[in-house]
Amino acid sequence: MSQHRPRRIDREAVRERLDRVTDPELDRSIVDLDYVEEIEIDGERVEVSLTLPTAWCSPAFAWMMVADARDALFAHPAIAEATVRLRDHMHADEINEGVNSDEPFESAFGDADGDIEEVRRTLDGKARLARQYRAVSTLLDGGLTSEQIVGLTRGDVAIGGDLATVRIDDTLSVCVEADPIRRYLEKATETGVVDAPDDGLFRTPEGGAIPLAEFETVHRRGRLARTNMSSQGHVCERLGDARIGGPTRVTTD
Repeated sequence: MSQHRPRRIDREAVRERLDRVTDPELDRSIVDLDYVEEIEIDGERVEVSLTLPTAWCSPAFAWMMVADARDALFAHPAIAEATVRLRDHMHADEINEGVNSDEPFESAFGDADGDIEEVRRTLDGKARLARQYRAVSTLLDGGLTSEQIVGLTRGDVAIGGDLATVRIDDTLSVCVEADPIRRYLEKATETGVVDAPDDGLFRTPEGGAIPLAEFETVHRRGRLARTNMSSQGHVCERLGDARIGGPTRVTTD
């Protein structure tokens, strides 16, 4: 088997994979949030332990993070076996057993109210809207008008390095900071809202085109989504500082 997995796994590769996993409520990396408590590497086997800011974090949210972390590790060609364990959570046993046995959420939590994928779609929608707010704000700061912004398509944007070039028409383009645009496009593509070059770049919360008359309303809804995530993030950071603390421990055999 090792002949098909020539690359040796190391700490940096594991952290890079985990960095792609976000807290679905906060839309921030679990690495940046210091949820990764321990990484153990033994040849092609990796075991990761996560600790969340509180023991009562939503079971659905916790399940998503553990499952997404395991999927992210398995996607690395040098990892043959991946186990992710949640520590000090009131439903840790159900989540660890369920995720690492590839069971669906509904089997581990038979009395769950609603489909976990529906919960994920709702949270992804809020994250997209919050990222859209920052991207649109960047374009407004760059001098674009609301009329120009609602008329943009995916094909009007090209990202290179730290700058995004936005084509206004055949004779005019502007350059703005790339990061807000890049992050928005990642989530818009992931959620299937913006994909083809002709797709409208920005969308309503429901995924439709933004009428010019509703531009301000949609932008305010994005600001509200971003504010809610930021406020919840500050609460979690304070709880996490008190509960987690200290750098991630790593052992390698």
